[in-house]
Formats: sequence, structure tokens, C-alpha cells
Amino acid sequence: MNEDIFEKYRDAGALAAKILRSSAQRIRVGASYLDLVESIEEQVKEEGAALAFPLNLSLNEDAAHDTASPGDARVFTKGDVAKLDLGIQIDGYIADTATTIDLGNNSLLLEASEQALESAIKEVRPGTTAGDLGAAIQNAIESRGYRPISNLTGHGLDRYILHRPPTIPNVGITGGVVLKEGMVFAIEPFATTGSGHVGEKTRKEIYSQVSQKPVRISAARTVLNKVKDRHGLPFARRWLDEKKLDITLPALVRSQVLHVYPVLSDIPGSLVSQHEHTVIVTSEGCIVTTR
Repeated sequence: MNEDIFEKYRDAGALAAKILRSSAQRIRVGASYLDLVESIEEQVKEEGAALAFPLNLSLNEDAAHDTASPGDARVFTKGDVAKLDLGIQIDGYIADTATTIDLGNNSLLLEASEQALESAIKEVRPGTTAGDLGAAIQNAIESRGYRPISNLTGHGLDRYILHRPPTIPNVGITGGVVLKEGMVFAIEPFATTGSGHVGEKTRKEIYSQVSQKPVRISAARTVLNKVKDRHGLPFARRWLDEKKLDITLPALVRSQVLHVYPVLSDIPGSLVSQHEHTVIVTSEGCIVTTR
């Protein structure tokens, strides 16, 4: 990693941290879900950066992959546990960070994922395994009486690549990838009052292009033309001001041109908290870009 790339990671992280902190304060009972999502995304653009993925704002048992739909009428209500997950990229170099906002009485649940994140960060250094980080996460969450979500993980980052090795588990495993200097990845513990396992809901708002294939339908060609500047990074359905999206997007998924990200959720009635930072492994530990 040269100095120019390092600085882009650092700049993206600093901006993501600033926007995440200010945005979290705006989540309050009665506030519009759609207005908040769109204003945060617009702020990223106004700052001269770009989104690495649509702003994720997942409520209560929903752990990940929710964002506003066109005309979304939801408002925040008393008792909500809101996961705010922001990804910013500068010239393709990504900062991925998340926090949880409690509109109820769930401070210990939030502490569980936050302290799990800090415990894992303390373990990051060359020679440590991904399994060691997972064990630190699991211990911090379970010691507070909650479950880590075992089928959600942290992930490596690269230029215009949101998910690549190493995978950072949220539970202890034997071995795993050995960390090396220069690795860039996101650590994202999830703590839950539920089962510790998420499944897919029918709600689907986020997509990414995963292959280049000729398509016959003009509406599909229009969609692909609009998202080509994403370089394969995820986009939101509401970003496409097109007709027949309910037909076009599933057709592109079936043809394996697009990948869809359904909302991931624990059991109904459960609550999930999430905290996340992006780190760069150094010779003696790591730099957290998103502080």
C-alpha cells in the first residue's frame, strides 16, 4: 500500500466517522426514515465523496441490508433499535462503519456489540488469526447475556470491492486467515436477544452488478447504464427513476447480471445491535480509519 492509497483510506474513514456521529443524533422518535436516509446520502456527495453502498438503516430484529424504498413512509418509534451502517469511498477506497441508536432501554445490548468491537480491535496485529478476533467478539457479547450473530461476519476491503478475504467471524473458530501487515478489513460484531442466526426476508432494496452480459430488454439496458459508474458496488432501487423495476430487477437477478441483498433478520420480536470499524493492519497493531 503506497502513501496515496493509505491517505485515501484515511480520508474516507475520517469523513465516514464525522457523518456517522452527526447522523446518529438525528434519529429520534417521530423522525422520517426516508428523509434521514436521503439527507445522509446527499451529505456524502456534498462532501465530495461517494457512497460505497446505499445507507443501511435496519430496525429492531433486522440486522442488515435495509434501506429506504421509494416513498418509504416509516418513522422512528419509541423502543426502536436502529443500526446505522455507512460506507464511503474515495476513488474506490472504502471506509465501512456502523453504530446503533437506542430509542428504548437497551443500553446493555448496545454495549455488547460496541465492546465486542473494541475487544477485537485490540487483538489485531500481524500473526493473529481471524478466529482470535471472533473469540474476542463472542466472549464480549456472551459475557453480557446476549448472542453473537454467527452467520454475519466482518470482511476484507479493496478498491471498489466491498467483500473479499479475510472473513472476520463473530464467533470463535479454530484458525482462520492469519492477519498480515497492509490488510484492510471491517470488523462488525452483531449482538442479539434472539437466535444468533439471521435469515432472509422478502424485502429487497439493494442490488449490485456482478457480471457483464448482453441484455435484450431496453429497460434492463437503461438500468445497467445508470449503475455502470458504481464499478460493481451496491446501489439502491430508489436511485433508479425507472418504470417496471419490479419486473426488470428480478429479471437481471435471474440472469445473474445483478446480485440482490435481501434484508437479513433474526427472529421476530428480537433486537439486534451492531458496531463497526474499518482497520488497516500495521507492523505493531492496526490503524482504525473510522474513529
